[in-house]
Order: sequence, then C-alpha cells, then structure tokens
Amino acid sequence: MSTLQISQLSKSFNSDIILDQLNLKVNEGEFVSLLGPSGSGKSTIFHLIGGLYTPDNGKITLNEKDITGQKGSISYMPQSPSLFPWRTVLENVVLAQELFEKPDKQKAIKMLERAGLGEYINRYPAQLSGGMRQRAAFVRSLLSPQSMICLDEPFSALDEFTRLDMQKWLLSIWEEERPSVLFVTHNIEEAIYLSDRVLILGVRPASVIQEITIPFERPRTESLTLTPDFLQIKKSIFQTLRGIDND
Repeated sequence: MSTLQISQLSKSFNSDIILDQLNLKVNEGEFVSLLGPSGSGKSTIFHLIGGLYTPDNGKITLNEKDITGQKGSISYMPQSPSLFPWRTVLENVVLAQELFEKPDKQKAIKMLERAGLGEYINRYPAQLSGGMRQRAAFVRSLLSPQSMICLDEPFSALDEFTRLDMQKWLLSIWEEERPSVLFVTHNIEEAIYLSDRVLILGVRPASVIQEITIPFERPRTESLTLTPDFLQIKKSIFQTLRGIDND
C-alpha cells in the first residue's frame, strides 16, 4: 500500500496556469475522489503524478520517496479500458506485470473469476461488453506491481445501470485488496458512494477548496444513496460546485 503526497504543485502551459501550489494527500489504503468543474486540471494532476508532465514547482512523493517527473510509479486506468485487441483478456491483465516481473497467471485467473470474467480469459476485447472491458482493465490495475492506483473517470462512458453495477463491483474488490486510490469523476453521487474523502477543486489555477470526509461505514450498499445523510452531503457538494461555475 502507498501514501501519496502532493506538495505546492504548480503547472502552466505557456501563459495558461493550470495548477497553483496544489496540496493533497492520499493515505495508505484510502479511496479519495477528485471533483471539480470541467477544465479545472484533474487530468493534468494525473499526468503529473504519472510522470508524463514535469511540474513547474512542487513535489510528489510516494511512501516518502520523491517521484516527481518519474514514470512507472503508479498504476493508471484511463476513461477507456485501453486493452490491446490482439491480446486475450488474460494476456491483457498480466501486461503490467510482464513489464516489471514474471506474471502470476494463476492469481490473474482468480482475479478475473472474481470479476465474473472466468469464462472469458481466452477471449479478445472485441468479444466483451463495455462493462467487461472495464472490469478487465481494473483487474490489470490491481495486478500491477505499483500499489497506488489512479482512476480517471473509468465509468463515464457506461450507461447508468452498468455504471451502478461497476461501482458495486469496484467497492467489493477494493474492500478486499485495499489499494490506495485517487479517483477522478464528474459524478457527485459516485464520489460519495465510493470514497473515504472527496476533494473539490476550484477553477483554474486549481487548488483544493473543500475537503469532505465521508462518514458512512463499509461495506456500503446501493440503498445508502437514498438516505437523508447521503442526500445532504450530495446537496452540499452540488451547491459548492454550482457556486464555482457561477463565479
């Protein structure tokens, strides 16, 4: 498991300042979601954590080790599953392991079985539904040697019912493995339902303007989303985000 610390992080492109002295932390085994208006810099944060961009100022540490500008320190799952079409499901999910060590195919098969993909391990991505491909991509993230996972709106392209199923499945798997997760979403309900904490970003240059600790015990069920306490938190976050958009 990993502790991610972002300190005084700034990033600009030409004269466009995206982030200005951003601070955030994801504790070991914690699930943290990022919410914010479109263009607030959420994807830029992930690119900085993953080493695709180098910040103008600031530092990123993982378990107190400086990983600023370094690639390969985290496991990253983008919006699209990004499975290689010429590799089977099993071959896709062990890909990250292959890059660092000998893959454990037996563990991969067990994980795929838990994901409901046991009978599809020798199929190709084109033979799977959208939800199945997302599950395979998440299994690949869990099997990666890195213990910090960044999820960039992984369910945004799914229909509402598939999305709900995927949220429940993600929680069931995460609660067993407990990797450290930083999750980007535009969906307020999804952020509350999945997370230990929710961080709200302001407009550019982005910084964390509000942090909400989610008080609900785990494991969580879908009925939680209809309780008064859940709806009150959802309303509060909505009002904060609406206030940002209206500024």
